[in-house]
Amino acid sequence: MFEESRFTVCDPAGGTIELVAAGPSEQPVRRLAELEASLGPRARGVAFAMNAGMYDEGGRPIGLAIADGVQKHPINRRKGGGNFHLMPNGVFQVFNDGRSAVVASDQWTPSPAIRLATQSGPMLVIHGKLHPAFDADGTSRYVRNAVGVGADGRAIFVISDGPVSFGKLARFFRDDLKTPNALFLDGAVSALWDPAVGRRDLTKPLGPMIVVYKAT
Repeated sequence: MFEESRFTVCDPAGGTIELVAAGPSEQPVRRLAELEASLGPRARGVAFAMNAGMYDEGGRPIGLAIADGVQKHPINRRKGGGNFHLMPNGVFQVFNDGRSAVVASDQWTPSPAIRLATQSGPMLVIHGKLHPAFDADGTSRYVRNAVGVGADGRAIFVISDGPVSFGKLARFFRDDLKTPNALFLDGAVSALWDPAVGRRDLTKPLGPMIVVYKAT
C-alpha cells in the first residue's frame, strides 16, 4: 500500500530478464496466453511477465527494442503526442553482465554490451526527481505498470492494482522503492502473468513483453 493505493511489486530476484518483441517481418505475440504457448517447455520456468513498451496497431514496437542482443527497432527520438512523447521518455536496458539501467532516451548510447532494451515513456523518476510535467495527483488515472532500477543496478517491476495517476506511481518508485530512475511502461492495457498465484490478466492485444525467469 502507498498513499491509499495498492501495487503489486515483482522482483526478478536474480532471475534472467528477456524481452519478447517482433521485428518488421516477425509475427508479434499479442496476449499473455499466446506468450505462454510460444515459450513451450520454457514456460515452466517463468517467474512473471508483463507488457513493456509502446507499440503500433500491429503490436510491433515503435521505440527502441533489443532482444537477445538483436535490434528489432531503432531508438525513436521524434516528437509527437501521447504518453510516449511526454519528454523525456526513456529506455530500460539490461547488459550482458546482468546489470539493469533506466536512462532518458536522449542520453541513450548503443553498445554491444546491451542484451535487452525497450523504449517507453514518459520517464517517471529522473536521477531522483519526478518528471517535471506531472501533477501531484492528476485526473488521468489508469491501471499502470512501470520499471525502476536501484543504485545497485537491480530492476524492480510494478503494476498498480487499481487506477493511479502518474504522480502517485512516480512517488511510489522514488519514495517507497527508492529507485533513482524509473520508466512508465504502459497504462490501461497493463497486464501481469504470475504463474505462482495463477494470475494471467486479460486485456486488449499487447506489444513488447518482459519475461523474467526464476533464478536457478
